[in-house]
Amino acid sequence: MVLGKVKSLTISFDCLNDSNVPVYSSGDTVSGRVNLEVTGEIRVKSLKIHARGHAKVRWTESRNAGSNTAYTQNYTEEVEYFNHKDILIGHERDDDNSEEGFNTIHSGRHEYAFSFELPQTPLATSFEGRHGSVRYWVKAELHRPWLLPVKLKKEFTVFEHIDINTPSLLSPQAGTKEKTLCCWFCTSGPISLSAKIERKGYTPGESIQIFAEIENCSSRMVVPKAAIYQTQAFYAKGKMKEVKQLVANLRGESLSSGKTETWNGKLLKIPPVSPSILDCSIIRVEYSLMVYVDIPGAMDLFLNLPLVIGTIPLHPFGSRTSSVSSQCSMNMNWLGLSLPERPEAPPSYAEVVTEEQRRNNLAPVSACDDFERALQGPLFAYIQEFRFLPPPLYSEVSIKPSSTKWAVTLLVNSIADFLKTQLGFDYHKRKTNNFEQQIKS
Repeated sequence: MVLGKVKSLTISFDCLNDSNVPVYSSGDTVSGRVNLEVTGEIRVKSLKIHARGHAKVRWTESRNAGSNTAYTQNYTEEVEYFNHKDILIGHERDDDNSEEGFNTIHSGRHEYAFSFELPQTPLATSFEGRHGSVRYWVKAELHRPWLLPVKLKKEFTVFEHIDINTPSLLSPQAGTKEKTLCCWFCTSGPISLSAKIERKGYTPGESIQIFAEIENCSSRMVVPKAAIYQTQAFYAKGKMKEVKQLVANLRGESLSSGKTETWNGKLLKIPPVSPSILDCSIIRVEYSLMVYVDIPGAMDLFLNLPLVIGTIPLHPFGSRTSSVSSQCSMNMNWLGLSLPERPEAPPSYAEVVTEEQRRNNLAPVSACDDFERALQGPLFAYIQEFRFLPPPLYSEVSIKPSSTKWAVTLLVNSIADFLKTQLGFDYHKRKTNNFEQQIKS
């Protein structure tokens, strides 16, 4: 549509991705061009751009103030994330009668570049809900003397990234519930439900593996089901408005009385949905996986497992298990490492020293009547033999040497026992000060 001599006014963004879709996050620089095409020479007062990002909620509620009186209560709230203005041509004066400072634009196509930085603080992800939205846009305004301004607004998308490769989002989610059906004075058996998923964080396009066990001990036919729900919460003036929407679901096989069904990783795919919004004060978007048992004629037995829909998918080299500890263990196995659950016992002396080596290192024991002669012969043989005897089991000895005196005392007692058994020499009866000093030295 031609407005005067202005043929077209458009806005284009310098996209940062290969899909040519203007998507940004906090701290990014938004740049682009305002394209103006005119069919003749025109005079322009100014060409301005206005960029803004904000979250806004609005809903109404009808209330009765009496028998014949009713009124409508409005609830609105707004949060502004940034507000940027710039002048590409001209000035800010609004006096259309002034002939000074006008710019002449000749016929043809013209481009005017613009750029601005998004705040470093967290921004809410772009979102369109039933009672509110989060929007980011750039508006161009062309002002000419004595004519109405030409305006154009174009939105761009902001994602506040959520990395699901964090311990809290890699943790498994599980639960168990049971329900007993009653009809007057008759009570049937219980219906039990247990469910588990490998982690809390997912990205759109992924499939959730559901592990569940449903046991039907009642007298009714039941059907196990699972569904992903999106919950939108809007806050204004101390009030809250909530909207719950079904995102995806699946159905299991009907379960008759006394039967059990097991889901070993039943898949439920997440469709393209908005990421979770957790940092906005007036709009909150959350997700949950509901595993439930449809019971005809009674309240369903359901189990809610929280989900977080992120923007950064699971790392390809990371573990796809549900816990950080299992991820660490899996990575160690990948590296060829493993930690034993308990330390292995050392090899026995019999495995290390052969019987032949033991015999060759033993010196012959000769009897002696005097203790001093025993020190020169059998004592050396005893020490040689002691080198190859297996140590006592760890469970049998729990004393830790704390001083040299303790070690000397242990050695003296061991030698005395050997002399008594091999030579019939009773050290405890004939101990002398010279012997004790000789051993301790």
